[in-house]
Amino acid sequence: MGFDKGLMAGSGTMLVLSLLEGGDMYGYQIIEELSRRSSKLFQMKEGTLYPILHALEKEKCLSSYQQQAPTRRMRKYYRLTRRGKKLLDEKRTEWSVFRQGVEQVLSNGASALA
Repeated sequence: MGFDKGLMAGSGTMLVLSLLEGGDMYGYQIIEELSRRSSKLFQMKEGTLYPILHALEKEKCLSSYQQQAPTRRMRKYYRLTRRGKKLLDEKRTEWSVFRQGVEQVLSNGASALA
């Protein structure tokens, strides 16, 4: 079953921060891990991910560094900063409040129809 992609747009920052909480990652790795953890439900494109990463880095929520891969190619890794961890905590709280509100509306709506 698919879902409204607008739901993903509002959650992208939180999802990226959450993935980086587990350790440093490079862009393609973030895309693959998001897909894997969501059982392929979330398929983030590079054109969506990199603006998120760049904005978070500009806000000092992420830092980055270059490291050579086994293929000898240089990769840019992103790391969560203290400010990023604080933002993630805020986003999680925001998500919890939002989710509770949606669930309350849905459950009350179902009982009102009965």
